[in-house]
Amino acid sequence: MTRADLAEEVSRALDISRKESETVVVTMLDSIVRSLRSGDRVEIRWFGSFGTRQRRSRIGRNPKTGARVEVPAKRIPYFRPSMELTDLVNSAPAPMLDVIDILRGRPPGGMAATTGDASSAPSPGTTASPAFPTSPRAGRTPS
Repeated sequence: MTRADLAEEVSRALDISRKESETVVVTMLDSIVRSLRSGDRVEIRWFGSFGTRQRRSRIGRNPKTGARVEVPAKRIPYFRPSMELTDLVNSAPAPMLDVIDILRGRPPGGMAATTGDASSAPSPGTTASPAFPTSPRAGRTPS
């Protein structure tokens, strides 16, 4: 998926113009980059976190000539996905609306929230959990 594809998805999901959605996407990405440059960590709940790691200077080799080359110290950006994102990537595909529902804290697929009483129990032969659980961390233990 490219930045243009992402802007198109935002445009469709929010029913705004393509130009406005491009501005939203560029602003979001620019905010992440500015935070990382200033040394801050960016955490997007349910999605993951962005940060930087410091690399020490070292002596490297030019692969063509074999000459020694000084590689300066630098900061490297990284992304660490959340457990929820990892679970969703490894589960069955779902419509985009289910993912949007989860991000907004609603049950996926327009399902009513369960109250835990006997009337909300699944009928025999059906599964108790939807493709995307209401709470992505439900039943998970950190590894």
